[in-house]
Amino acid sequence: MQRREFFRNAAIGAVGLGSFPVSARCAPLAGGKMGENVYDVAVIGGGTAGTAAAIQAARLGARTLVIESGSQLGGTMTTGGVNFPGLFYAWGKQIISGIGWELVCKTVETHGDSFPDFTAKNLPHWKYQVKLNEYLYACLAEEAALEAGVNLCYYCFPMEISRESAGGANWMISVAARDEVFGVRAKQIIDCTGNASAVHLAGFKRIREDEIQPGTLIFGISNYSLEAVDKAALKKAYAAAIKSGELESSDLWVGIIGVLKEGGFNSQHTLNANSATSELQTRTNISARKSFLRIYRFLKRQKGLENIKIDYVKTEAGVRETYRIEGETVITAEDYASARAYPDSVCYSFYPIDLHVHNTVKPKMLESGKVPCVCLSAMVPKGSRDILAAGRCVSSDRLANSALRVQASCMAMGQAAAVAAALAATEGKSPADLDIGEIRKVLKKHNAIVPNV
Repeated sequence: MQRREFFRNAAIGAVGLGSFPVSARCAPLAGGKMGENVYDVAVIGGGTAGTAAAIQAARLGARTLVIESGSQLGGTMTTGGVNFPGLFYAWGKQIISGIGWELVCKTVETHGDSFPDFTAKNLPHWKYQVKLNEYLYACLAEEAALEAGVNLCYYCFPMEISRESAGGANWMISVAARDEVFGVRAKQIIDCTGNASAVHLAGFKRIREDEIQPGTLIFGISNYSLEAVDKAALKKAYAAAIKSGELESSDLWVGIIGVLKEGGFNSQHTLNANSATSELQTRTNISARKSFLRIYRFLKRQKGLENIKIDYVKTEAGVRETYRIEGETVITAEDYASARAYPDSVCYSFYPIDLHVHNTVKPKMLESGKVPCVCLSAMVPKGSRDILAAGRCVSSDRLANSALRVQASCMAMGQAAAVAAALAATEGKSPADLDIGEIRKVLKKHNAIVPNV
């Protein structure tokens, strides 16, 4: 059963798109006042892009709300445990800064960690990612959001999104909470769900291929010595386990020796990982945990690994790909690889084409010196007004999206979308109608790096 149908049938009865019920009181919002339900900017999804978007919008004086279905900010980086954002540097030069970089730096410095050497040449791309303590990042991101004046609404998600009236200035958002349904009005919406869910609810098109990339459940294992393990015997047992069905060939994309070298970490694959609906994300997490148990039980009975311990298993599987918006501009793999400059470029993105398949990954590196751009029109759903999408669901083809989806790029997109949304709310315009020069000027003022076009 789809999420919207479930809540209509089980919780509140029918909710019409044109006139949703507004609770007598709004849910208490962290950092806000009871009863506030009119906002300049509503950010749907408090993940990698949504965190940066919310902080930026609020710092510009916009009354800002985050509607987040989980328990904290950060999304894949925190709840999913993919705590190694990148890439902020390209070819030895910083190309993404701003709010995302500010939070990354604060987390690294507060925890006493260190940065990679961004000036080092010819290293694998993942060597330039920044390892973070994700627990601290979640706390610091929340602190920064509250200090900026963001209203945080956890454990909630939108059920219906429609215009207040024909040609009305405000969006009407029906929000499901644990104990009630309440209404929110917003001048501008930024969809940071990663699935283009808000764009879909608002009636605009989203796209997805039949095949999607595998997801990964991040986990940690320890209390063993790789040097003491008979690697030839382990490889033989691994092959036999796949043949017998004890393990699936997709369980470990790094192989059996790789998972021990990595201590678990980013080594697992869950096929058909999808977070587009509650039902699909439930299936994805169940499949991922079944895979983890297969891996752990197999390792536990191997000679030299009998005392292996589990350090952690993340709450959710990280999902790499679901829906993308159909935008006014579609960023293609050719556009991305050639570093096409757009008249409305607002930020950079940098990562190899990085398509995960079954039990491997096939990166395709960019040519030396190339730094791709992201344009505002790729964040505007085709035919829309007053709604943007930032992060993984940016308008792009599948190969371009496999690079655009990474965290530093999503942070940059979130900040750029927030500047456009906040300015649009102030000026009574749609983001696409704004002066792109003014957007870039404000981004620079808030320490973002803007493409020279």
